Amino acid sequence: MAELKKRYYRKNTELFPLVDKIKLWPSRNGVIHGVKTVERRGRYIEVTTHCGKSFRVFDSRTSRAARWLRNKWAVVPCEACKVPKWKMDKYATTFFSEHYGKDLNHD
Repeated sequence: MAELKKRYYRKNTELFPLVDKIKLWPSRNGVIHGVKTVERRGRYIEVTTHCGKSFRVFDSRTSRAARWLRNKWAVVPCEACKVPKWKMDKYATTFFSEHYGKDLNHD
């Protein structure tokens, strides 16, 4: 199997473009869910996972979910979402840097 390419993104990015790009959501108990849809509603975002959960969260750079995604604190994939191994491998080779990487701007 071919080696996965490393991806670099800016560290200090809003939650919406981050979740919209990688399509993963960390729950509070350390499980990674696959994101089916993510929609911006003003200063909030609505997230729907593949396991059928929907919730509304504040779009923030310093939110728990944004920190957990950047620091990779949640690593166990959800069994109900059936997050594929290739997506988890791709997430594992993604790096967040303060001074280097692609800006995730959604206007």
